Amino acid sequence: MKNIVLTGLLSVFIMTACKKDDQVAEKSLELQKIEFQTKQLEIEKQKLAIEKEKMAYEAQKKADSIVESQKAKTAAANNSKPQIIRETKTIYRDRQSNSSSNNGNYADNGSNASQGTTTKKKGMSKAAKGTIIGTVGGAAAGALIAKKNRGLGAVIGGVVGGATGYTIGRSGDRKDGRVQPK
Repeated sequence: MKNIVLTGLLSVFIMTACKKDDQVAEKSLELQKIEFQTKQLEIEKQKLAIEKEKMAYEAQKKADSIVESQKAKTAAANNSKPQIIRETKTIYRDRQSNSSSNNGNYADNGSNASQGTTTKKKGMSKAAKGTIIGTVGGAAAGALIAKKNRGLGAVIGGVVGGATGYTIGRSGDRKDGRVQPK
């Protein structure tokens, strides 16, 4: 009889203990839901703040563009007015000046030897061509040489090939006069 009473009390005690855990679990689940909802509200507030700033930025951008267009219109209106020329100067190209100083009364016909301007060559320099060719060739060679890690071999080969190609092309540019020697 004692065993039956003890078993009954033990079963009642276990049942009440299980219900308390369920209640605690339900309360913690409700708290998690509330926390999740507050986080969602904070995120929505941040989204609204971002949208508000975006709208303010767009409005400022529109106002700035209106101001710019007005400035352009006034500048165009000012430039379209005829200008009155009050004084003219005649400049003779091939005439030598009587005075010893050059005060801008005549134009230079380009025969002055002290100009020192060099004409820029157009197109791609030899240094650029050498860099491109060296990089591509070095990357291909590096990928073929490196058996285990082809990507690393290609990168290292490309860097070494590009540097070598640049050096060779730069010396060719110096020989042609495109770049001043050191």
